[in-house]
Amino acid sequence: MTEEEPRRGEEPGRVGELDVLRGFALLGILLVNAQMTASPYASLGGGPTASGADRAVAWAVTALASGKFYLLFSFLFGYGFVLQRRSAHRAGTAFAPRHLRRVLGLFGLGLLHAVLLYPGDILMTYAALALVLYGLRDLAPRTALRLAAGLVLALTVLLLGYGLLTVAVTEPVTPAAYAPHAARAVAAYRGSALSVLGVHLRELPAMLRADLTYAPDMLAAFLAGLAAAKTRLVERRGRDARWLRAVIVRWLPVGLAGGVVTACCANGPLDGRWFLVGHAVDVLTAPALTASYACGLLLLVRGRAAEVLAAAGRAALTNYLTQSLVLALVFTGYGLGRYDRTGTAAVTAGCLVLYGLQLAVSRALLSRTRYGPAELLLRTITLARRPAPSGCASPAVPPGSPAPRPVP
Repeated sequence: MTEEEPRRGEEPGRVGELDVLRGFALLGILLVNAQMTASPYASLGGGPTASGADRAVAWAVTALASGKFYLLFSFLFGYGFVLQRRSAHRAGTAFAPRHLRRVLGLFGLGLLHAVLLYPGDILMTYAALALVLYGLRDLAPRTALRLAAGLVLALTVLLLGYGLLTVAVTEPVTPAAYAPHAARAVAAYRGSALSVLGVHLRELPAMLRADLTYAPDMLAAFLAGLAAAKTRLVERRGRDARWLRAVIVRWLPVGLAGGVVTACCANGPLDGRWFLVGHAVDVLTAPALTASYACGLLLLVRGRAAEVLAAAGRAALTNYLTQSLVLALVFTGYGLGRYDRTGTAAVTAGCLVLYGLQLAVSRALLSRTRYGPAELLLRTITLARRPAPSGCASPAVPPGSPAPRPVP
């Protein structure tokens, strides 16, 4: 989640299609994170009393969203890295200090986010991997893609091997067997603000270990974005309807099949022992579904709809943090304490409402200013000064037309 270097007037350093994709990706991130925030049974497809509708929605979210949208954000992060480097070059400014300040700012925001709102934060991991990406910045596009493929295959083999071993030597994991741990989590999240902070701190090491496990997958997406930006893929192909359709036709069946297998392993009918096997399949096939989503969105969304999504994408960091704040206020002792009291179907419906509100607010906000609040803070840290005021920002996507792109 990052913004490209803006330019005066119409911001020639931005690629409007990337903002559209970011705005869309916010919905998938929200659907997945809401399940994790609302119930201790998210990884088991619902608790012992979950209704059929709740189980069906949880299954669908796993098949269609889990593991797909953080890949899209990771790809966009890698793409934005190249655009930021070009921007620093155009400005005659050393890129390394800027990048280091951005990384530190992102890590600090992530740490606060993890401790205060959501221990499953990904910003700290992004910050750490951004340092690795800097070291790999001069890779040729083909080399970057080969390394990305190698990382994905290595992680798939690791998860598959460990997952099959788990199936062979462990007993089935059921929601009923998980109940004692769930009860402790429920008591903590429904308690006082200090209780919520305490459980966040206790869960943070496990979340960081999980992020470390999947770091190769994120880095692979960073590298794919790096390679795509170096070849100006989005600028060249973002409006090429024939190419976009070809990607969808080729990869959508693969991605959907992988999503179905992943959901069967994580949400039934297979039991919890198959969780890692499902995630191995997801690591291997999620890029196909993510690419299909991205191409389908660029193919179908035009005009005002693209303008609305682009505005949300320009404030992606603000919207991501706001989502966690709202979820914490609804489900933890910070506010309503609805943890494990709301079914997955209702949670998902609430997410759609929240996302709609974010689209509306983002459009209103970005019609008057260039940055969202979190973007402004991160940019101030990056530049080591407050950005010069620029008045009203130009719309990222003019009504009635596709998302803009800079002149190559």
